[in-house]
Amino acid sequence: MDWLNRLPRWMVWGLALPIVALNGWVALQIFSYFRSQLTIFLVATLLSFVLNYPVELLSRFRLKRSLAILIVLLSALSVLGVLGVLLVPPLVEQLNDLIGRLPSWLDSGTSQLAALQNWAVGLNLPIDLTRLSGQLQGKITTQLQSISAGVIALLPDAIGGVIDIGLTVVLTFYLLLHGDRLWDGIYQWLPEGWNERARPLIRRNFRNYFLGQFTVALLMGTAMTIAFVVIQVPFGLLFGIAVGIMAIFPFGPALSITVISFLTALKSIWLGVRVVTVAAIIDQVVENAIAPQLIGGFVGLNPVWILVSLLIGTKVAGVLGLIVAVPVASSIKSLFEASKTPPSQPAQITSEREDPTPEGTTLASA
Repeated sequence: MDWLNRLPRWMVWGLALPIVALNGWVALQIFSYFRSQLTIFLVATLLSFVLNYPVELLSRFRLKRSLAILIVLLSALSVLGVLGVLLVPPLVEQLNDLIGRLPSWLDSGTSQLAALQNWAVGLNLPIDLTRLSGQLQGKITTQLQSISAGVIALLPDAIGGVIDIGLTVVLTFYLLLHGDRLWDGIYQWLPEGWNERARPLIRRNFRNYFLGQFTVALLMGTAMTIAFVVIQVPFGLLFGIAVGIMAIFPFGPALSITVISFLTALKSIWLGVRVVTVAAIIDQVVENAIAPQLIGGFVGLNPVWILVSLLIGTKVAGVLGLIVAVPVASSIKSLFEASKTPPSQPAQITSEREDPTPEGTTLASA
């Protein structure tokens, strides 16, 4: 192997790249074949990771871990059940009402564009909004039809979804009970010296990310719902909760605010202006003022790498990949940075990574 050490670095990488690409392709094929089973396992892993904190809290009161796990799981299911009973019926009602009103909103939007076109003609401005109006109405109608067809197609899978939920809950229980031994075995496969570094880095990145994203989502959804109800936005509960759910994903608030502002602008352009103004103010206050004070900093990633990780995660694992893409990418970045530091300095690595990184992004804005 001495001849390999004498090769230039670029040639070594060139020889290794086909092997890495082949292994990646094989891994993608395996994941695609077992997508359903792996999705259940990954969801259960994420749930066990989040629920482990209240379990450890209860364990401090000298409760057996199995009993603490059972209490936490039953409490989480009870909270979800209560929220489902209280929120699902009005949300479904508002969603159906929104779908029913969209045609009239489209007509209102067309009329507003026609009035804007007449105003532009009166000022001799070279603007033609007639064609844009027709194209826009056709695309929106097509999208609504595709969404309706997708919802109908999902109905036969409802029974399978209930079974998957049951399997996920059971697997979450066993991961909470025996997950430490499982991860101990997995970490043993890492190169020597990486076990002590990888576990705290990965755990911290995932903890900070999900703690921050769920905190932002809760704050954003609550504030948006209250604001939309106060300024009398139609379907304020539906729109506010939609923004809160989208806040779980990076760049989700901006996308959801844009869509909601556009929909309300179809009904009234001034209503759309009010919505985008209020929503933008709340978004900036939550992400830049409140959330950093509550959750501190996050191991930073360049926004370009955030977008790249989201694209790759969505391509590989769909919505689940969209959720875990950023913490996985951040963990990879942290491991590479840790590999450049001698093993005798693990404490220095930990202290450096816990501080907010100036070149990165905060968890709230991620």
